Amino acid sequence: MDTERKVAIITGASRGIGEALVEAYRDRNYRVVANARSIKPSPDPDILAVSGDIGDPTTAEQIVLQALDRFGRIDTLVNNAGIFIGKPFIEYTDDDYSRMLSINLSGFFHVTRRAAAQMLGRGSGHILQITSSLDENVSSSAPSALAALTKGGLNAATKSLAIEYASKGIRVNAVAPGATKTSMHRPEMYDVLAKQHPIGRMGEVHEIVEAVLYLETAGFVTGEILHVDGGQSAGF
Repeated sequence: MDTERKVAIITGASRGIGEALVEAYRDRNYRVVANARSIKPSPDPDILAVSGDIGDPTTAEQIVLQALDRFGRIDTLVNNAGIFIGKPFIEYTDDDYSRMLSINLSGFFHVTRRAAAQMLGRGSGHILQITSSLDENVSSSAPSALAALTKGGLNAATKSLAIEYASKGIRVNAVAPGATKTSMHRPEMYDVLAKQHPIGRMGEVHEIVEAVLYLETAGFVTGEILHVDGGQSAGF
């Protein structure tokens, strides 16, 4: 088994930002373990597809076990899987609550705990979350308290883990995008979403990927919430 090349785990990898991240890490000669609820096997022998619900601890266990069995190491974990449901607070349902906590928070917890254990054993690694600045930039025209609860929780956990692991060779960071042109947003909403950013447009997938790759190679950066949001986090 060739265990010299680095290995990245990417969740939510079947489309949008996750799919682009798989391609970007492969371009940098990483081997990649790609997870999504429904993901097809790749013809590329250096991409291992592991299907399953990231909110299920069994899926997280399989991602890490198969990564080690196939590639022998884990260097990077990108927690990209996530959903957004925005609506007035009292209109959220129990199902909304369960789905968002399962994917956005439980999904992060289960796979990160297992991957971090492997990284601690090696004394190196990088854990990165795709989050949001919804907890910082609140708009009366776009209520989204439940999304802010989950994504804000990831931002807080990012900083906490960065300090916990700072002396152990593991960096922990996050990228907080603004509204980005993916299938999460309907094209007919693009004009409305563009106006929510001071820069006057939505983000592009490649801009989020570039931010992730910067943090991947920024060895002196940890605990960073890198806003790629067209100026939202600065004010409006």
